[in-house]
Amino acid sequence: MTSQPLPERGPVVFLKLGGSLITDKTQPEVARLDTLDQLAYELQAARTQAPYLRILLGHGSGSFGHAAAARHDTRRGVNDAAGWLGFAEVADAAARLNRIVVERLLAAGLPVWSIQPSAGARCTDGQLANWQTDVMELAFERGLVPLVYGDTVLDTVRGGTIASTEELFGWLVPVLQPVRIVLAGVVDGVYSGDPMADPSADRIPVITPSSLPAIATKLGGSHGVDVTGGMLSKVSEMCRLVVAHPQMAVHLVSGQRAGAIVGALLGTDSGGTRILAD
Repeated sequence: MTSQPLPERGPVVFLKLGGSLITDKTQPEVARLDTLDQLAYELQAARTQAPYLRILLGHGSGSFGHAAAARHDTRRGVNDAAGWLGFAEVADAAARLNRIVVERLLAAGLPVWSIQPSAGARCTDGQLANWQTDVMELAFERGLVPLVYGDTVLDTVRGGTIASTEELFGWLVPVLQPVRIVLAGVVDGVYSGDPMADPSADRIPVITPSSLPAIATKLGGSHGVDVTGGMLSKVSEMCRLVVAHPQMAVHLVSGQRAGAIVGALLGTDSGGTRILAD
């Protein structure tokens, strides 16, 4: 076998595979394997078209970690033996989905390397306060595709909590300085209502921090169980990031739309919703 050269230092892009995209959030612990295989194909296509693009992957917990976390209310804190058992069960559920994702992406030839957030991250009252992340740069240098995921994290105030993928991305943005963050879900962007329930809902092509207050009341939660806040929480977090890093753009697209992942990673897709600094 002919060895492939390691990628040169190029732009960084973050891609989150949403829990609603890769699992059936209305059923406990059901992964969408066909969807994962299609996403792996699109990731390979993007890497072929832009071989020097450095991609950091993340994924949500969907019907795995979210269902367990809702049972134990882990996000709000842990303060007794039953809660700590639940804390461990949530971590196990998130890890089970992570192994499925890794297995499908590796089978497609993607050099995905999973990094367990709970092993090193720490929170203070629900906010990430410490996480050693130099391994991300080392992974890029070696041609790997690092993969993080929403996970349980020890907390100095709450005892334990959950760090969402968006929050992990937020910690990594000033470290890795991505040019884009792509959030891939089922719905193709942000809408004025729930497009799955209201066909007349309009897609919002661009959101800025100054326009967010006017549309915030229209942003509902996620379909199925989501203990990390749903769409409004995600959009608010991304607006905070583009204020702090105005050179970066965020793109919300449907991973079920053919070619959307490739186009969003390369910065050529015009669908979905973009979040930009004012």
